[in-house]
Amino acid sequence: MAHSTTTPFDPEREIADKIIGALEAGTPPWRKPWTGTGGRCPFPLRHNAEPYRGINVLMLWLEAAEKGYASPFWMTYRQAEELGGQVRRGERSTLVVKYGVVEKEGEDGAEERRAYLKAYRVFNAAQIDGLPESFTRKAEPPQDLGTEANEGFDAYFARLGPSVETTPDPRAYYHPARDLIHMPPIATFHTQQGYYETLGHEAVHWTGGAARLDRLTRCKDRQAYAFEELVAEIGQCLLFATLGLTPSIDQSAAYIEGWLKALAEDKKAIFRAASEAQKAVDLITARCGRAVEQDHEVAA
Repeated sequence: MAHSTTTPFDPEREIADKIIGALEAGTPPWRKPWTGTGGRCPFPLRHNAEPYRGINVLMLWLEAAEKGYASPFWMTYRQAEELGGQVRRGERSTLVVKYGVVEKEGEDGAEERRAYLKAYRVFNAAQIDGLPESFTRKAEPPQDLGTEANEGFDAYFARLGPSVETTPDPRAYYHPARDLIHMPPIATFHTQQGYYETLGHEAVHWTGGAARLDRLTRCKDRQAYAFEELVAEIGQCLLFATLGLTPSIDQSAAYIEGWLKALAEDKKAIFRAASEAQKAVDLITARCGRAVEQDHEVAA
């Protein structure tokens, strides 16, 4: 009799793999302060407009960015039916999880609190026909917001050395094989600071290239990719602090928390990443200096 070799369903691994897949494709959607498909994603909401929390926010952002969903609303198959909708044939659901605590009586009669994880699947409103109009949204095309470059920051990053390719493609990433940084047009960013923070993040990735600090050759599994993202985000914050500016630390804190979970909450990872980030910033400041030759600060 043949034995089944089916791998047991592991929702936490599926989540981690999804996150790491986003890292391999470029900057994740929650770190995209620009307009257009693939840019800033709507904050995910349940069918009753209650916001999702924790890791589910990251998962649904990823799926929305990958599939181009403009609606913030997500719901189960049954919830869609109760609202008069019908999931279209062939549409694939997205995994979300619920963490909770249940109290049970232990062997000694005392109450015990045990954590549990429940996985379930939801669909975006864009995958469902017949929903009320309030659930639908149109995809956002790139917008020219008039955000202008800062001559001092442009000159600063030009001294660093990497080629910076700008195209309408709404993604920001470092391309190791081509050894260049790709950026969307600055005019499509909501703020000037958002543009240069994103460029700084990718510049830290660039320092990990084989011809420089050679970190990226170690990115062979999900933990390594998550670690590299920690390095890039911490490095971006350190770089802006070095330049005498205030980084968007609130957004960075939430971003870093996600990678710590992908690293199985390795308590020492943050310290190792900070050390690597400092090396990256040291390389950048050695090439570019510690000041931006511009009379005014980067505009928020």
